[in-house]
Amino acid sequence: MGHWFSRNIVEPGKLPMLLALTSFVVTFLVTRTVTRLIRAGKGPFRNVSSGGLHIHHVVPGVVLTVLGGFGAVASGRHGFGAAAFAVVFGIGAGLVLDEFALILHLDDVYWSEEGRQSVEVVVLTAALMLLPLSGFSPLGVDDVTAEERQDRVSFILTLVLNFVLILVALVKGKLRMALIGAFVPFVALFGAVRLARPGSWWWRHLYGRRHRARARGTVRAYRHDKRWTRVRRRVQDLIGGFQERVPGRGSGTS
Repeated sequence: MGHWFSRNIVEPGKLPMLLALTSFVVTFLVTRTVTRLIRAGKGPFRNVSSGGLHIHHVVPGVVLTVLGGFGAVASGRHGFGAAAFAVVFGIGAGLVLDEFALILHLDDVYWSEEGRQSVEVVVLTAALMLLPLSGFSPLGVDDVTAEERQDRVSFILTLVLNFVLILVALVKGKLRMALIGAFVPFVALFGAVRLARPGSWWWRHLYGRRHRARARGTVRAYRHDKRWTRVRRRVQDLIGGFQERVPGRGSGTS
């Protein structure tokens, strides 16, 4: 395990990415826990204010993200500095993206229906950060044998093909299918060959005169959403705490 970790994480310079991802996820979970306690009026935590101005945690998050980002660029991919700035960046990014919906709508929508977008963005970001960490590293590893090099070339070609399928699934509006396909090879194939979702790029530009395809796509999207929307909302409620109705409390967004 130690040899694998050294060859595929430390040697290619992926340790800062791993630390950034870990601190990002931990920060998001801790922040959500604290804001839920504030909203419920439990524990020692309270909203942060200065002169009557409520300070959202996106503010220190931006500062930490800038500091960590510039520090990471200056530090390279190895050494203590790179690791430390990666942690700072992950913490800042977790604070910022936890209030992504607030930034998008320029309004305190943390606990509203629009606030669910923050949870979706955080999950998507964590998944994308996992991509360069999953499996063997095809590039950046020294002392590779001829057999290993051939395996890595095949692996890269498979990644390229799967990436094309993911792009097709994305332009067809199959976001979740493309996301799963990023981790499970060729799952995106199903999204690439199926009808596009209404409103997607593929739908607008390639279904203009295909009335039958538009009708079938509309019906299929309706049935899919009817079946899975409730499940998706339950997951969002579990992560974000949107189901916790606390009358008379503030937003609790610290």
